[in-house]
Amino acid sequence: MTAKTLVVEQIGSPIRRVASQRQTLVGLGLNKIRRRSTLPDTPEVRGMIEAVKHLVRIVPNDSAQ
Repeated sequence: MTAKTLVVEQIGSPIRRVASQRQTLVGLGLNKIRRRSTLPDTPEVRGMIEAVKHLVRIVPNDSAQ
């Protein structure tokens, strides 16, 4: 059984955002627009995504069929 994953893509710039949002992006493995990161689908990761939902989007994962 494989663990579920999420692919997250950065779509917004952290410029002129509070430091905690910039640090959350780094924690998600993102630091440039259009960069993608594959992360485990856990409540902690979902909370981080919720904190910066205006800067990221969840990409459909084609391999999870």
